[in-house]
Amino acid sequence: HLQLVESGGGLVQPGGSLTLSCSAQGFWFDNYAVAWFRQAPGMQREGVACMSVSGNTKRYPGSGNGRFTISRDGSGTKVYLQMNSLQSEATGVYYCAADIPSVQAMYDPSAYDNWGQGTQVTVSS
Repeated sequence: HLQLVESGGGLVQPGGSLTLSCSAQGFWFDNYAVAWFRQAPGMQREGVACMSVSGNTKRYPGSGNGRFTISRDGSGTKVYLQMNSLQSEATGVYYCAADIPSVQAMYDPSAYDNWGQGTQVTVSS
């Protein structure tokens, strides 16, 4: 399995912004599709942003549309999730995942075999 490490989580006030990072250990994201998932307490893991292998296709299912941005740095070893206008429903553990899913399954958790350990994001005043 590929090793991924997330960072950047924390406590943020409603309306605030946060950027999460996902680092590749021993591989390059250029060869994989990457997705960010959120798991709220008692809820199933859900996709919030995904990016194709080429980086040309990006999707933001659910509440992340218009407020989240997924990007990859030039070295191919880091992927970011920029989150703006955060509200309490964004609270949860955020995971990055990498694999080669079909286009239709890009934000389906079952399509990914490689996961990071997660980073906690709490939106609260």
